[in-house]
Amino acid sequence: MVTRTPLTSEEEAVWRPLTRIVTVLPRALEDQFAHDNGVSLTDYTVLVSLSEAPEGRLRLTDLAQATALSLSRISRVVEAMVRRGLVRKVKCPQDRRAAHATLTELGHAKLAAAYPGHLERVRSFLFDHLSPEEVRAAGPILARLAAALEPPDCSACPDD
Repeated sequence: MVTRTPLTSEEEAVWRPLTRIVTVLPRALEDQFAHDNGVSLTDYTVLVSLSEAPEGRLRLTDLAQATALSLSRISRVVEAMVRRGLVRKVKCPQDRRAAHATLTELGHAKLAAAYPGHLERVRSFLFDHLSPEEVRAAGPILARLAAALEPPDCSACPDD
């Protein structure tokens, strides 16, 4: 068993507020989306991912990765969004076993309606409390931490 050194007071001063942010921020954003637009934070993340995708569509496996959801979870989310008319599923032309998700007109409209409130919340919860210098410093740090959470790229891994 590997034993690790307990967190220092400086590390605790980072860790405790970070865990609070990770817990509270998604709930606050979720409440805003549900109240303002009748979509969830997950729905919004799917809508944004599809709107930014090449040709406005993604294979479900790529959408799962983009949203940090499992394939089974993204499949359920997409099916629910299909029933609500926000996205449509189409067969992948290169692989008929796979499916793509793409935005509908209603999905585009829902995304456009949700964006102003989301922007207001992100600014009021985060950026209104940081100086431009702090934003510049935080970006690379948070990007490095986020990258450490990503699964390894196994495109170069040897086959088992």
